[in-house]
Amino acid sequence: MDVEKRIEELREQVRYHSYRYHVLDNPVISDDAYDALYRELQELEAAHPELLSLDSPTLRVGGEIRDEFTAVEHPSPMLSLSNAFNPEELTAWRDRFMRLLPGDTGEPAYVVEPKIDGLTVVLHYTGGAFTLGATRGDGRRGEDITPNLRTVKALPLRVPVAREGERGLEPPARLVVRGEAYMPIDAFEAFNRQQEAAGKKTYANPRNTAAGSLRVLDSSITASRPLSLLCYQVVDLDGGPALSSQWEALDYLGQLGFPVSDQNRRFTEFEELVAYAVGWEAVRETLNFEADGLVIKIDDFNTQERLGAVGNAPRWAIAYKYPAPEAVTRLQRIVVNVGRTGSLTPAADLEPVRIGGVTVSNATLHNADYIAERDIREGDMVIVKRAGEVIPQVLHPVLELRPPGTRPWQMPAHCPVCGEPVEHPEGEVAYYCVNAACPAQLVRSVEHFVSRGAMDIEGFGIRQAELFVELELLRDMADIYYLAPDQILPLEGFGEKKVSNLMAAIEASKEQSPARLLTALGIQGIGATVAQVLMDHFRSLDALAAASRKDLEQIPGIGPKLAESVADWFAREPNRHIVEKLEAAGVRTEVQETEPVGPQPLDGLTFVITGTLPTMSREQAKAYIEAHGGKVTGSVSSKTDYLLAGERAGSKLAKAEKLDVAVLDEAALQKMVEGA
Repeated sequence: MDVEKRIEELREQVRYHSYRYHVLDNPVISDDAYDALYRELQELEAAHPELLSLDSPTLRVGGEIRDEFTAVEHPSPMLSLSNAFNPEELTAWRDRFMRLLPGDTGEPAYVVEPKIDGLTVVLHYTGGAFTLGATRGDGRRGEDITPNLRTVKALPLRVPVAREGERGLEPPARLVVRGEAYMPIDAFEAFNRQQEAAGKKTYANPRNTAAGSLRVLDSSITASRPLSLLCYQVVDLDGGPALSSQWEALDYLGQLGFPVSDQNRRFTEFEELVAYAVGWEAVRETLNFEADGLVIKIDDFNTQERLGAVGNAPRWAIAYKYPAPEAVTRLQRIVVNVGRTGSLTPAADLEPVRIGGVTVSNATLHNADYIAERDIREGDMVIVKRAGEVIPQVLHPVLELRPPGTRPWQMPAHCPVCGEPVEHPEGEVAYYCVNAACPAQLVRSVEHFVSRGAMDIEGFGIRQAELFVELELLRDMADIYYLAPDQILPLEGFGEKKVSNLMAAIEASKEQSPARLLTALGIQGIGATVAQVLMDHFRSLDALAAASRKDLEQIPGIGPKLAESVADWFAREPNRHIVEKLEAAGVRTEVQETEPVGPQPLDGLTFVITGTLPTMSREQAKAYIEAHGGKVTGSVSSKTDYLLAGERAGSKLAKAEKLDVAVLDEAALQKMVEGA
């Protein structure tokens, strides 16, 4: 297995499915399938730390900010959780964190809470009044949905909520609370009956309905939906009691009048906790909200702080998830979808079946090997496993029920969309359509092309890609540079200023480096690092296109598979046509040879970058340093001259301080360069 290529494939899939789940509220695979992809990626990155990338989805949380909403900075990161699926994995989690605590540390106390399947919300109160509500977003920033949240009756607009016969607490000067907005199961079923009686659209499940109801631009729609709320974390507190544990925090939230689950429990014995977690699987079926597991936290805040986080997950908490329900139904046919990189993915078209209260008619089949190993055939009765409230996966056929006349399934020899021959690289699981102009690939190809790590066209994202492709304004990636304002202005949501900004961003991207352009083309296996190696060697796309596989294999770091991938891509006439159109549009395809300009301000200096900078991405900061003579490395050592640190700087900052390495912020770096 080509590990680097598999990691890139997994990152792409995890990013896409995370976007479908967190941004579009319209997932297309089950939670179990997503978890499997995510865990495989985590394991490969852990085994190959040299391949870890700063833009890996394992180092971030949640989804992106939608353009329609204002972005809100969270007071601290909204972390996600690692998962355990059985008592053994739960025990392994305990053993891991206990090794990080002092040897004389006794068994900590634990708080157990239901893992509610809804939409995470972050609620801000000033002087007791509700002033701001946001989604979790990407974990650092969320979407401002304050007007919509005000319509949720369970949300207190002022705290403490007055209680008859009791003297209330004093309101804190500032309070930020994390909770989960959801739709109760009985309310969801009643709502669907009302929709059906009125001849309106019905909805598939409570989670997506709740999320969609809160992320609309018309708060009257939210007000018409039967939403509720449960709160479970004090994110920030000023002017309240000195809380020392999660159990105290939950009690405080309840005293203030926030809705808190009656399923919360506290344990001082780990064995009792495990037994409770195993037994709670039956309890969750009786609840009036969807829950796919439990959240288990170390109770003491000081211990939480000492353990910290790894990546985007705290060491002091874990989600205990339960296996999903299963059902038997008929596999009517196997359809093949084409992804951005041309990978062909089989999916199951099922005879509709109810699983856990949800009707499902599609499922994942993973890949051709998965189908062959299990001998899954069209017409089979199959076992289908549902996880979360979304598309499940086909586990295996029921051979005793196989009808006569079925045949083993094979991947098609030609792309089902464009008709080009399908390639199956030796030793790989995936099959590919390598025609970059294939319509099925185009939306995802355009999204990748304009992304920050590629041509970085601000204001151009997945929604613009979908719209422009649907209207046939884009027939390939190069058509981006042939868009005209009069084509876009008549479209809904595109005012003069927005169109002007978009056209300016497209024009500016023409000056991106040829290495970025090569990355943007989406050739199999060619990420930013390999693209830079290739452009350093060939200096132009034309020279690279003319190179043979043998020429490519002579370059250090370029093996036979990468050489074959590049040569095959440029051998395709539609792909060469795209490059020609890019050149004709004025996009840089050659490395600019500049005259020596004398000493640079950062000559001979070595930098390491950590944290989130105010105006630059890490990639931009790296380019800025290198453009002025400096060198950027990945880890702090005695040879490091400066650590460029932004917000939420982690272990690198601590190591720099230990080694007495100078620490700069972005402004200080710019002063060094400008000589101020």
